[in-house]
Amino acid sequence: MDLGALITVMMTLFLLTVCGYICRKTGIINNDSSKGLSRLILAVGQPMMIIAALEGAEFNKENLTLAWQVTLIGFAVHLLLALAAWLICRAMKKEDKTKIFEFSLVFSNCGFLGFPILDSILGEGKGSFMGAFFLISFHLLLWTWGIIILARGREDIRMTPKKALINFGTIPCLIGVVLYLLKGVGFVLPAFFGKFFSYLGNLCTPISVLIMGALLATISLGKMFISAKLYFHAFLKLIVFPVAACLLSKLCGLGETYILLVTALVAVPSATTVTMLAEVHDIEPGFASQVVGLTSLLSTATLPAVMIFAQWVAAL
Repeated sequence: MDLGALITVMMTLFLLTVCGYICRKTGIINNDSSKGLSRLILAVGQPMMIIAALEGAEFNKENLTLAWQVTLIGFAVHLLLALAAWLICRAMKKEDKTKIFEFSLVFSNCGFLGFPILDSILGEGKGSFMGAFFLISFHLLLWTWGIIILARGREDIRMTPKKALINFGTIPCLIGVVLYLLKGVGFVLPAFFGKFFSYLGNLCTPISVLIMGALLATISLGKMFISAKLYFHAFLKLIVFPVAACLLSKLCGLGETYILLVTALVAVPSATTVTMLAEVHDIEPGFASQVVGLTSLLSTATLPAVMIFAQWVAAL
């Protein structure tokens, strides 16, 4: 693991957050443009990022083994996170903030932030490839269980079988997997398609982090830094869950690569998607941005520390 590369990525993301904050304060980003950019990333950037990571990977026996193993691990991790978050939030007051609290405990920024972080830990290209198959479970659960969480007490947000099967997460995952498997029979898309997917997918990280920074500019940072509830969430999200995931991975006999993968993708901050969905559906967008903002800021210190711990555990 290249700790220097990891710290570089984290500091770059921090500066992007600051840039988004300044853009909102100076009027470069306003409420309408923030919502528009959120929709752009959810509907275009995010799907293309998934397709680009899968379509651009080399097809061989080793990668095929990595693919199905990471997919299974991803489902196991997300199901355990969903169960843990549900149990924790059962004792909380039933309100919109609790829905955001639960949603953001389950879903990490394993795409927008996870890909560059995995590349810095596991190697350029390999990290994104493994992360893309981990994202299959992320998107299937985000657009089903995640929407169910947000829909509680709301008549205008409904989960249907059609929405569960056809959404901005499942369709690009299916397209990406099909394109990757077709390489096994010699079918390869022209190079300009790969560039097209890549260019649009590369919008995700900078724009999503800029949006998060812009949303932080709309709330009281003083209240964010003194909120016991937010710090409790951050403690669970950034320390308890990743450490537990790391130790459980070791107990299950997973190798070093998988231990680092699982720990990193659980230890990254809460998904920026929660701020976008909260803004689109008007579900405590301010609190959502506080959750994502605080976990993002604190993760610049916690994530490197947790990854050092994970490397030590993997070497035992």
